[in-house]
Amino acid sequence: MNFIFISPHFPESYWLFCQGLKNNGVNVLAIADAPYESLSTNLKNSINEYYKVNSMENYDEMLRAVAFYTFKYGKIDWIESNNEYWLRQDARLRMDFNIANGLTFSHMDDFQSKSRMKTFYQKAQLPTARYCIVSTLENALEFIQEVGYPIVIKLDIGVGSSDTRKIRNQEELETYFKHPRMVKMIMEEYINGESFSFDGITDSHKKVLFMTSHQYTDSIMDSVNEQKTIGCYSYMNIPEDILDAGLRTVKAFNTRSRFFHFEFFRLNEDKEGVGKKGDILGLEVNMRPPGGFLPDMINYANDSNVYQLWADMIVHDKIEHVQHRKYSSGFIGRRDNLEYAHSTQEIQHKYGDNILMIKRLPKALAEGMGDEVIVARFPSEEEIRQFFAYCSEINI
Repeated sequence: MNFIFISPHFPESYWLFCQGLKNNGVNVLAIADAPYESLSTNLKNSINEYYKVNSMENYDEMLRAVAFYTFKYGKIDWIESNNEYWLRQDARLRMDFNIANGLTFSHMDDFQSKSRMKTFYQKAQLPTARYCIVSTLENALEFIQEVGYPIVIKLDIGVGSSDTRKIRNQEELETYFKHPRMVKMIMEEYINGESFSFDGITDSHKKVLFMTSHQYTDSIMDSVNEQKTIGCYSYMNIPEDILDAGLRTVKAFNTRSRFFHFEFFRLNEDKEGVGKKGDILGLEVNMRPPGGFLPDMINYANDSNVYQLWADMIVHDKIEHVQHRKYSSGFIGRRDNLEYAHSTQEIQHKYGDNILMIKRLPKALAEGMGDEVIVARFPSEEEIRQFFAYCSEINI
């Protein structure tokens, strides 16, 4: 099998996908824009050949790189980055080289357009926030007349919480429209709800081979925009209604041979026109691994190697893995602008071996996840919630 892995050096841990493939006898061919000598030793040992381009944004360069590998090794079986930013380009390369495996270019909007993915949530019989595609102040006001403030404006196709704004009143709305975006924007009613995800790996028939679920301590958007502490932990046993919603979503979308990351809300209160308190709403779908530290958290919770599990699915279309979650793992992102009651040293002293990683993040990542991230695991969800409370406590 010839597998082209795009951008295996970023995120940093993605060399493990290459290692998993190589462990299974795959010919792993990498393309990226980093000098070969800058690659980690682990990555170099996990690939068979490396092709450097000047810019992965330059499609002609990417095209030539794939053509070189095709000429040298013959038919390419897979092209994949597992990276939201490159998914559309991955699909275009597959189309141009007639590669059947993977997401098709013509259906990319189904997975990346926030307005279009709502139709698939409807197929899964899951409600979503009401919305409109907004281009002028006038049609924004017309929509707000229906749903009221606050509302959320974000890119219809965008990565993470990029350019996402919560608008609380008309003054903020008018300020926003003084600088109109030249891209398609979607406006949604604000949902007061808990955020959680349903994550996993499927085979070529959309059968879920591995699954897990993560509960966030707060809205991701609010944590980013208001620079609040953010946390997330894994369920030891996936609640039945989350499992049901997740499996229906898998069935509604083209999730064949994928790592998936689906995001949902659970309503904190009755919402007219949407649902009752406790109801589950579809938020967004991502046809790639969960971001940040979640793959590591999955490994810690399950004592597994999720990168290898994905590679086993690619090669064998099955996973030889008996799933038994022994822990709830989680991360908490603390921000330098907040004065916490307990220092990092105090946290280390109190929780000892439960703490698996403490890492300072570069500015580009800190906005979304916190300046300092602490990853830990515990034998119960109650213990990890207590850990979050201790780490989040602010001096008054």
